[in-house]
Amino acid sequence: MSTDLLATSAETWRDRAADPPAVPPELDPPGRVGLRERNHALWQRHDLRRQRAEAVYDSSRNPVRGWPVSGNRAVLAFFGGLVRERKRSFVLLVVLNALAAASALVVPRLLGSLVNRVAAEGAAVTGLGTLALAVVGVVVLQAVFTFGAQRTSTHFGQDLLASAREHVVRTILRLPVGRVEGASTGDLVTRVTRDVGTMARSVQWGVPRLLISLMTVVLSVVAMLLNSVVLAVPALVVFALCAPAVRTYLRRAPKAYITEGATYSRINTTLTETVEGSRTVEALGLSLARVRAGSDDIAVSAQAERYGMTLRNVLFAALNAAFQVPQVVTLVVGAYGYSQGWVDLGQITTALLYVVALAEPLDAVIGEVDRLQVGAASTSRLLGIAEVPPDREPGDRVPAGVDLAAEDLRFAYREGHDVLHGVDLRLRTGERLAVVGPSGSGKSTLGRLLSGINRPRTGYARVGGVDLVDLPLEVLRTEVALVTQEHHVFIGTVRDNVVLAREDSPDDAVRQALAAVGGWSWVERLPEGLDTMIGSGRFSLTPAQAQQVALARLIIADPHTLVLDEATSLIDPRTARTLEGSMNNLLEGRTVVAIAHRLHTAHDADRIAVVLDGRIVELGSHDELIDLDGEYADLWHAWTS
Repeated sequence: MSTDLLATSAETWRDRAADPPAVPPELDPPGRVGLRERNHALWQRHDLRRQRAEAVYDSSRNPVRGWPVSGNRAVLAFFGGLVRERKRSFVLLVVLNALAAASALVVPRLLGSLVNRVAAEGAAVTGLGTLALAVVGVVVLQAVFTFGAQRTSTHFGQDLLASAREHVVRTILRLPVGRVEGASTGDLVTRVTRDVGTMARSVQWGVPRLLISLMTVVLSVVAMLLNSVVLAVPALVVFALCAPAVRTYLRRAPKAYITEGATYSRINTTLTETVEGSRTVEALGLSLARVRAGSDDIAVSAQAERYGMTLRNVLFAALNAAFQVPQVVTLVVGAYGYSQGWVDLGQITTALLYVVALAEPLDAVIGEVDRLQVGAASTSRLLGIAEVPPDREPGDRVPAGVDLAAEDLRFAYREGHDVLHGVDLRLRTGERLAVVGPSGSGKSTLGRLLSGINRPRTGYARVGGVDLVDLPLEVLRTEVALVTQEHHVFIGTVRDNVVLAREDSPDDAVRQALAAVGGWSWVERLPEGLDTMIGSGRFSLTPAQAQQVALARLIIADPHTLVLDEATSLIDPRTARTLEGSMNNLLEGRTVVAIAHRLHTAHDADRIAVVLDGRIVELGSHDELIDLDGEYADLWHAWTS
């Protein structure tokens, strides 16, 4: 199963009725056969699922275009770094849990002493009141230590979780835009939703509880040995018999959980494509094919889930036996040891209580390790995002001017398939350049290169003599800014959304920016004006209003060169015309590259570049190109006819 979901995306749209089944017949349970044959077939299916999981895991290491997955070392280093940053909290957590565990181990020892005293003194035993008070005191002390440990554990887990989430957000925001657009959205969405949630649960609860359980297990073993080596060793040997099952599980579980995550990504990808292309599905009668594709994805995911479930079932069966047998072994060895005079009744009582008490934290250790395995798999998928190499290495050169020039621009989204072919363009400072042409001609790609989003395959795009892609992003966005027809409204106030580029902007600047794009009239009518909360679940903006907020955000950023890629396409023509007219005064003195299908934008521009098949075939003013009677003239006559 490939992790390069985008590369196989087109395959999900063809009719797969004649294809082999998504799940091989070898993974189907046999019919009516004997118990021996059924058991043999079960392990054959388990082995085949293991091979499939290992294949997915191996392919996730270095995918060609999909999102990579980090190794276990990266996960350990990540969590180790988080813990090292909180040494004091970690030490306090360990100390308090050690004291709580040690307090809990005192009570069985006291009860063992009580048994010996009763056996020695019979009904005339004295001092029971003092012993009872000691037990109560120990229990109270344990409760105090446990409360402090739980409180510290909660703070430690929450702090750890906050840092982990911040790291994920910073990593995602640093991703190259081109890589985000070139990889599977379904996989990325799965990682930043399901995987973040899984990692959060592991960090918040799994790590602290594992520390607590491990501390209890270690101290319990020490207490058992101090009580009686004769009684402790046989029980510990039986506990150790489950080690092979645990080791096998720990070795194979990460691959199982990585495979499960990959199948969830595939399900999300197919579902997203079906929803986004629902009109196409209906128009072309592809409903059954899309349902079949989704069913196949679910069937593949179910096989991955069964592999992980079988691993857990084998582990839990071994653990169940390991937890029950030591009690019997301790009782039998204790009876024989008592008959030989090696141990007394108090030691036997204490040993049995320790064995019973040890099962719970040991079971908790295994349970938390399982939870952490799931969390580690999700974390490795999240950290894999950070392994995506940057698409630029910022230099330290500063532009010596505002002139934007491009020479011999060639660019390919796929190797060997250029969409731009040697484009040369030199912008005049302060001019309005309109880029027009049919859909798919390369207009938007040219805009991306002129705004420094992508690095050209050959040639350069420079501002002030410095390549755009060599500028740090914070510098680049003050030089050249791109606004596309796609926009996003973040959860926050109107003011928050406008001042994203310059957070210290005063309200007057925000009002002027909104007024310049025709948005202040509706903003001032909102219940709380600039303080009105907008975004998901808040006050809902129309597409036109959201686009006006995005344009006002651009004005606040105040770059000297603007690239508008059909920035007003979601606004009705009359509003768009008004908006573009109101922006003219504000854009005075700036260089503007406007990419649009609406040719009235081209009519108002100083120059017009006509792009056809990845080349600029005409360049001049509206009147010059009309007189030329070429491609632009044909477009203009078709537009105005």
